[in-house]
Amino acid sequence: MGSLVKTFIFLDLEATGLNGTRPKITELCLVAVHASSLKNPTTNDSGEIQLPRVLDKLCLCVDPGKPFTPIASEITGLDNELLRSCEKKTFDESLINTVIQFINRQAQPVCLVAHNGFNYDFPLLKTELHQQDHDLPSSILCVDSLQAFRNLNSEERPRTKRSKGQFTLKGIHEQFFGKEPNISHSAEEDVLTLILIILKADRLLDVANYKHWGEINKMY
Repeated sequence: MGSLVKTFIFLDLEATGLNGTRPKITELCLVAVHASSLKNPTTNDSGEIQLPRVLDKLCLCVDPGKPFTPIASEITGLDNELLRSCEKKTFDESLINTVIQFINRQAQPVCLVAHNGFNYDFPLLKTELHQQDHDLPSSILCVDSLQAFRNLNSEERPRTKRSKGQFTLKGIHEQFFGKEPNISHSAEEDVLTLILIILKADRLLDVANYKHWGEINKMY
C-alpha cells in the first residue's frame, strides 16, 4: 500500500497533558515530503543524511482553552500565559480549513505519519476535528512510526531484549545517529527528527501497518 503513496505528511502534536484529563492540542506541525525524496536521500560532504530540500511545512500554536498540566508545560515550553500573550487562537474552523488545504495541496494520495500516531496523535486530532463538526477524508492513509519501528526491530533482531525508551524518538535517533536529537518536544523539531530517522531506516515504511483515517477512533 505504501508504494502507492505520493506524499507522506509527517505530523506531531503537543497538548495540555494527560494526567486523567482530556487533552487539548496546543501545537501542531505537518511537514509534507514527496515519496521520491524519501527514496533518494541526499547527504552532505561528510556523508551525513540531510533533510530533503523540498519540504512543505505547516506549524501552528493553539490556545487550548484549558490549563496545561505542569509536566506538559515543562516538556513543551508552552503555557497558557505565553499563548494568550501571543494572541493565539483556539482550534477553530479557520485552523481546520488551513490543515485541509495543506493536505489537498500535496500530490495525492497522501499518508499521515506520526510517532505513536494510532494511540495518540491521530485520535486526538480526530477528537478536535469532530468537536468542530469536521473530519478528514476517510480514505487518507495513516502510519504509526512507533509500531513500524517495533515491526522492523522484531524482524531484524527477533531475540533482542527491548530496553526502556528504545522506541522513543530520542532512543531511535541515538540508535541510528549515535547521539540525541539537537532539540525535542517542539512539534516541528520532533517531526524533522522523525523524517531524518526514516531517511536512515529506508525499509521502515515497507514494514509499516497502513490504516485509513476512517478506521481511527476519537480519543474521547
